[in-house]
Amino acid sequence: MSGVSTIAMRAARGLTLLAALWLPLHGVNAQEQRQSGPRPKIIRDAEIENLLRDYTRPVLKVAGLAQQNVEVTIIGDRSYNAFVADGKRIFINAGALMDADTPNQIIGVLAHETGHIAGGHLARMREQLAGAQTMAIVAMLLAGAGVAAGAAAGASGTNIGNAAAGAISAPQEMIRRSLLSYQRGEEQAADRSAVKYLNETHQSAKGMLETFQRFQNDQLFLSQRVDPYLLSHPMARERIAALEELAKASPYYNSKDPPALQARHDLMRAKLFGFMERPDAVYRRYPISDTSLAAQYARAISAYRFGNVNEAVGKIDALIAKEPGNPYFQELKGQALLESGRAGQAIAPLRQAVAMTGGNALIRAMLGQALVQSGNPAYNDEAISELVRATQRDPDSVEGWRSLAMAYGRKGDTANADLASAQGLMAAGQYRTGQELAARARQTFKPGTPGWLKADDILNFKPPKPQ
Repeated sequence: MSGVSTIAMRAARGLTLLAALWLPLHGVNAQEQRQSGPRPKIIRDAEIENLLRDYTRPVLKVAGLAQQNVEVTIIGDRSYNAFVADGKRIFINAGALMDADTPNQIIGVLAHETGHIAGGHLARMREQLAGAQTMAIVAMLLAGAGVAAGAAAGASGTNIGNAAAGAISAPQEMIRRSLLSYQRGEEQAADRSAVKYLNETHQSAKGMLETFQRFQNDQLFLSQRVDPYLLSHPMARERIAALEELAKASPYYNSKDPPALQARHDLMRAKLFGFMERPDAVYRRYPISDTSLAAQYARAISAYRFGNVNEAVGKIDALIAKEPGNPYFQELKGQALLESGRAGQAIAPLRQAVAMTGGNALIRAMLGQALVQSGNPAYNDEAISELVRATQRDPDSVEGWRSLAMAYGRKGDTANADLASAQGLMAAGQYRTGQELAARARQTFKPGTPGWLKADDILNFKPPKPQ
């Protein structure tokens, strides 16, 4: 799935309208969304990212990519899709995670994408994309998918042409077409590599086969209405047949996912449903009669998002009582309290979640945010300490930088406040404003000090040229 598939195109128009630069599952509020303007929707979540790392780690190892720091980025789109755009990032839609019944189905998809990276199938794109932020890549792909969605919906040629002119310049279109090109040979090579990786890690290719059969069925529905040159994944019957032969030849074809891994997968799906769906949809999927931990998780999340926070905290406490060693239940409690204006009460569960995860950067950033928003001056130094460590481990944490800037500002340290704000803006792709603040910070720091050097690095950064 080396490009945006037809399945993604079906929902892409709505996706391009979503107003979020970076959407952690602990959210951004509507005011922040209006200020940041339309951005690609990227989901950040500690629990899900850790699970996806566990899915990819053995596959990347046997593919010889263990040292390349390949990351999995989650796009907040409900359609079932995954793709790669360069040699270091695999993109997967939330819809794929929500609709995949087993870990094996997602692992198979990730193995296929790993095959594209290991095979160098996008080598010609790497130079052009090497300096691009994840946001820029997603924006380019989604803009193109929005045009294709217009074609699939039967828009007139004039309207499609206007949309394309507004969304994609000619060089971008060339890159996008290359990403979406109809490369049957490369797809089949990635299939073969994926089966090889799954065999070497003693995992089944059945889930991968089930997923691609799903793609084929969806493509049959759309194939008459979409430009064939925008199809990224030819699902010809012969390709499915070849994959089926390879998969069934494996001695691990009937292997099952470990129960503990399946349980984590079920919790991930429930979490995404709880955050992304309305309460009626959550309760249809996870009715009160469903007493599983995953169902209770989804209903607790939905309750805090749409209901009474006290009721939600009660549901979360019931989860904690059942699994006191689960750090993500503690994180959820802190998150619910923080977002309901009870930052002081959020600190204790978030401290526990940080300790239980060995200092996960995303949770640590949320703890720092709670310490800042509590308004207690006694917490300010602790907030700075937590946020410095969080942003060191995760420099893309826009909210972490923003909270750190606030903490420095409350101490009267304007130089470090400006520098943190600049780093957050650079992470968000707002290069011009970020460099303006870095210039102001550099004037305040003593030349040669760490702060001065960081500000100078920002000023010397060359943003990717618009394509």
